[in-house]
Amino acid sequence: MIQHLAVQMRAAIAEHADRPATRIRVGGGWRTHTFREFGKRIDEAAQGLLDRGIQPGDRIGLFANNCPEWSEIDFGAATVRAIPVPIYATSTPAQIRHIAADSRLRILFVGGRSECERVLEVADDLPDLEQVVILDPWDGMPGRVITYDDFRSNPDALALEVRLAQAGPDDLASIIYTSGTTGDPKGVMLKHSAMIAQKEAIEELFHFGPEEHSLCFLPLSHALERAWTSIVLLKGCMNTYVPDPRTVAEVLVQAKPTLLVSVPKLYEKVFATAHAKVAASGIKRGIFKWALRVGARNQRAYRKGRRPAWFWRAQLGMADRLVLSSIRVALGGNKAVLACGGAPLRKEIEEFFSAVGMPIYTGYGLTEASPLVTFNSPGGFKIGTAGRVLKGGQLHIGEHGEVLFRGPNVMAGYWNNEEATAAAIDSDGWLHTGDAGYVDVDGFLVITDRIKDIIVTLGGKNVAPQPIEGLILADPLFEHAVLLGDNRPCVTLLVKPSLPHVEELGKLMQWPGEVADWLKSNELAEELRRRVTALTDKLPSQEKPRATELMEDDLTTDNGLLTPTLKVRRRQVEERFKEIIDGMYEALERRRHSS
Repeated sequence: MIQHLAVQMRAAIAEHADRPATRIRVGGGWRTHTFREFGKRIDEAAQGLLDRGIQPGDRIGLFANNCPEWSEIDFGAATVRAIPVPIYATSTPAQIRHIAADSRLRILFVGGRSECERVLEVADDLPDLEQVVILDPWDGMPGRVITYDDFRSNPDALALEVRLAQAGPDDLASIIYTSGTTGDPKGVMLKHSAMIAQKEAIEELFHFGPEEHSLCFLPLSHALERAWTSIVLLKGCMNTYVPDPRTVAEVLVQAKPTLLVSVPKLYEKVFATAHAKVAASGIKRGIFKWALRVGARNQRAYRKGRRPAWFWRAQLGMADRLVLSSIRVALGGNKAVLACGGAPLRKEIEEFFSAVGMPIYTGYGLTEASPLVTFNSPGGFKIGTAGRVLKGGQLHIGEHGEVLFRGPNVMAGYWNNEEATAAAIDSDGWLHTGDAGYVDVDGFLVITDRIKDIIVTLGGKNVAPQPIEGLILADPLFEHAVLLGDNRPCVTLLVKPSLPHVEELGKLMQWPGEVADWLKSNELAEELRRRVTALTDKLPSQEKPRATELMEDDLTTDNGLLTPTLKVRRRQVEERFKEIIDGMYEALERRRHSS
């Protein structure tokens, strides 16, 4: 079969016609489309593009939260050989203008009023933009915007087949703009062959069939969710769409997905919540620790291919009833695949979920690799690593410990940016990831840090921030931690406390006032500093934060301090809190002179 997503999707629709394909929560129930209905809507979207003169290679934009229509348009564009360009639903007008202008979008699909108004704010600066199509219209919207229902058209089967017959593996499946943690986003060109190679590599690792169903809550604009959703649908599985990721905890319990791919933040939240629930009671805490120990002993034996000792097997049933099963319920029950990408997952969190009976298969990748490079799997699993290289790929550790990758899923290059392409892919075809790491004796990749994030102090000491931040975030009182110190005499720390845990601590310590008072209190600040000191006590002196201050502002995607996958935008945090940071170093300098 041709290595093309639209061609393979038509085969999946034919094979699984009567099975559920897409599902979304509407009111108190579910709106579900079968694969036959999904296929019809794909063709209607494709015909709408044909009717408006979209040619092979033309770019169309997708600017919306997760919904079934997103996938309909995505595969509809592929059917007529157009190139979808996703835009994060949190994007600002300036970001929209950059992406739409750089890619020369002809048609832009928007989710609702918020997205539409941001587009219209910059539409006059986009001469190539011919049409804005809205998925969720509102009364009184501008006449230049048409609804998705009016856009879709009755398919001309012959016209669609003629267009699709020209499709090939070298067609661009998408241009995905990087999140832009540093500088303007660059458009990553991914071929259909790269996306299919990714699918085939995952099929080698995970063997699941159409009876499974997945939860789509990471932004579809992100390469990881985009790739996973394609794999799920091409396998004939149902995909449940979550428009608002803040509701994921609720929808997990309602939907009970058997497939889930997430970023570390979700698993960190479950981990912190479970520990917080038992923190106030010594008895509950003791039972909790015992249950996890029992689960860990059993799972460790199973991972090594042997039967656990009778002593641990005998205790597992009770441990499961008292503790372990409730954690699985919080994630919607047992999983055929529970995976994590986007950023390294702390080892203690991996061990926690493994003990619960839900091993998290971690991987590593980047948009430029469609996006996966390595993955743990049932056939090759090691806690604390990002897994082994995917089938067809090669790893090499280059200068400064940089991870290099070569394989069929590497991007075709950056859109309209030959200089950046040449910097990212060398003459031998190696993709320079920008991440530092090593491959262990068993062939598992360990990522140590982003090379660009490495802190170099004035004294020339190199400090990797992520492992240190991970140590601190192991304490559920901390929601965010950002290590600082580049071109400074020493490292310091900014922290954001977790509001629910501050509330619990304040009540326990009987601090005067309310939560709002506690967040600004010396008592909380001193407690946070005390914990940072204890958590980092065994680190080398150059890696210990010499000062810790609180960030009062929330870190969100809306204010630009988090990426859409909830990673901290380090440089933006430094800019936002520059006054506090400068104050820390000035105080340290004064103390140095006075001593």
